[in-house]
Amino acid sequence: MTPTTTRTRRPVQVFAIVVAVAFLLAGILGFIPGITTHYDQLTFGGHHSEALLFGVFNVSVLHNLVHLLFGVAGLALATIPGGARGYLVLGGFIYLLVCVYGLVIDSHGGMNFLPVNGADNWLHFGLAIGMIALGVLGTAIERTREQRS
Repeated sequence: MTPTTTRTRRPVQVFAIVVAVAFLLAGILGFIPGITTHYDQLTFGGHHSEALLFGVFNVSVLHNLVHLLFGVAGLALATIPGGARGYLVLGGFIYLLVCVYGLVIDSHGGMNFLPVNGADNWLHFGLAIGMIALGVLGTAIERTREQRS
């Protein structure tokens, strides 16, 4: 028998993978009629897209592609603890900015290129807080484990 080595992921890496998979799922589901209502009104971008993921969150092709890219980036960055932490914390701040963007623009105007609606704004706020918390928590768990060793 040959010895095998197992590589364990740190908590921050697991958190980043879970978040990345959620973004990948959101991106994929945004292209599925039925899960996305008013699918026939899905546009590439802009406030004219009336497609709604789960009948709630305004989406467009661009919005779905951003989710897919964010998911792929998360999986790539989760391969190392520092990358995972950066993905969660920096990504959280990016989503906080997206939330603020959604609050200050006219949702029916040309600046709403993603597009976003009120439900998206709340979701982006929750994602921001959750991602930052997971990045900090994952790091704190690891430091606590190191101190006990």
